[in-house]
Amino acid sequence: MQKIGHFIDGKHVEGTSGRFADVYNPATGEVQAQVALASQAEMDAAIASAAAAQPAWAATNPQRRARVMMKFVDLLNRDMDKLAEALSREHGKTLPDAKGDVIRGLEVAEFCIGAPHLLKGEFTEGAGPGIDMYSMRQPLGVVAGITPFNFPAMIPMWKFCPALACGNAFILKPSERDPSVPIMLAELMIEAGLPAGLLNVVNGDKAAVDAILDDETIQAVGFVGSTPIAQYVYSRATASGKRAQCFGGAKNHMIIMPDADLDQAADALVGAGYGAAGERCMAVSVAVPVGKSTADALIEKLAPKVEALKIGPYTAGNDVDFGPLVTKEALARVKGLVDQGVKEGANLVVDGRNFSMQGYEDGFFMGGCLFDNVTKDMDIYKTEIFGPVLSVVRAENYEEAVDLPLSHEYGNGTAIFTRDGDTARDFASRINIGMVGINVPIPVPLAYHTFGGWKKSGFGDLNQHGPDGFKFYTRTKTVTSRWPSGLKDGAEFVIPTMK
Repeated sequence: MQKIGHFIDGKHVEGTSGRFADVYNPATGEVQAQVALASQAEMDAAIASAAAAQPAWAATNPQRRARVMMKFVDLLNRDMDKLAEALSREHGKTLPDAKGDVIRGLEVAEFCIGAPHLLKGEFTEGAGPGIDMYSMRQPLGVVAGITPFNFPAMIPMWKFCPALACGNAFILKPSERDPSVPIMLAELMIEAGLPAGLLNVVNGDKAAVDAILDDETIQAVGFVGSTPIAQYVYSRATASGKRAQCFGGAKNHMIIMPDADLDQAADALVGAGYGAAGERCMAVSVAVPVGKSTADALIEKLAPKVEALKIGPYTAGNDVDFGPLVTKEALARVKGLVDQGVKEGANLVVDGRNFSMQGYEDGFFMGGCLFDNVTKDMDIYKTEIFGPVLSVVRAENYEEAVDLPLSHEYGNGTAIFTRDGDTARDFASRINIGMVGINVPIPVPLAYHTFGGWKKSGFGDLNQHGPDGFKFYTRTKTVTSRWPSGLKDGAEFVIPTMK
C-alpha cells in the first residue's frame, strides 16, 4: 500500500503521527493509498522551516522571484499529462477536465510573473517642504492555505503562487482525499528554483487546520470549502489576529429568458450542471426558465441530453462527460438529497440514482438527475447538493426569476441567457452575487481578474488571484522622508501639516 507523507523543507517526509486516511480510486471504490495525518510536531516543523526561509526570499528582488514562476509554468506544461493522470486517479474527474484544473492554476502562475509591476508602490514628491512620501508593498511573512478536494491543482496554485511571488513563505494543507498533486506541485516549484522551506505541504485533518489557525507565526489564511467550515476558519483565524479570505458553498442560478436561444441554453446547462459530476462551486445547479412555454421547451430539450450523458472512469477516454463522485459518503449524500426532493414533491424527470457501470460496480458513480417544478421551500433548492443534479425552478416573469438568486443565502455565481441587452445590463447591475455570466454559464474570471462570492459564499474583503491576490498577501508601509538641509530649527510640537 502506497504511503503519502508530507513535503517539508524541500523534501519528502514520512508521517510520524501514526494516523492515516484512506485515499480511494473513486472509479473502483478501492483504497489505493494512505495519506499521513500530521501531528502538531510536524506542523511546527513546517512552520519553522517556512519562517527560517522567508526573510531571504522577501529580500530577493521581485524579478528574480518572477523568474521562478516563469520556470514553474514551463514545468507545468512539461508534466501536464502526468499531473492530470494523478489528479484523475484520486479525484475521478475526466482527463480533459483534470487538465483544465491544472491549466486554470497555471494561468495564475503566469499572472504572477508580473509581480514586479504589481508590487510597485506610490510616490509623492514635495508633499511638504523638502518632504517626500512613498508607499511600499511588503510580504506578510508565513501564510497558509487550506484547499478542497474538487480542484486539487487549481486552488492550491491560486493560493501559493501570488503568496510566493509577493515574498511570503507558504504552508499548504490540501484535502486528504486527493493529496498527490499538491505534493507534485511543490516538487516542481523546487525544480523551478524555489528555495527549500518556502512551500511546505502538510497533509492532515481538523487537527492540522486548527494548528494553522492558532499558530502565531502564520499571518494569513486562505480557505475554500463548505460554508460552515469557511465561517469556522474565518472566525477562528481573525480572532487570533490573522488576515483571512474564506470561500464557501454556492447555489448558482441560471435564468433563461423567453428570447434566449434554447439550444444554446440547454447545452450550457448540461455542461455547467453535470461537468465534474457537479462537484464544482461554480456549477449551475438551478435553472430558472421564465414563462411556461420557455420551461416546457427547456425540459423537452434537457431530458434527452441528460439521459444521454456518458459516464465512466477517466481511463475510458476523452469522450466521457463525467466520472464518479469522490467518495462513497459523497455518493450517499447526493442520493439522499435526491430522495428528499422526490418526497417533497419535485418531479424527477431523469433519475440517475440506480446507474451502474459493468466492471465498476463498486465505484462511486451516479447518473445525471433532472428535477422539474422545484420550489424555494424544498431542501434540494436551499442546499448545495454538490452532485450531478439540476433543479428547474419555474418563474412566471423576469422579476420573479431575479428574486430567486437575490434572496438566496449563497452568492457565488449566476448567469442569464438572453438576447436583450437591457435585460442583461439590469441583471448584472442589480444582482447581489460576486460573479455574473451573460450567455456564459460558468463565469469564472480569468487570472488577471479576481474570483470571489458574496453573502455566505465568501468571508473576508479580498478575493482570490488577480490584483486582490497581491493585496491580500502584502501589507502597505508608507514612508515620510525629509533629508536635513540648512540649520536645525529645533523641536516642533505641532502635528505636521501641509504649508
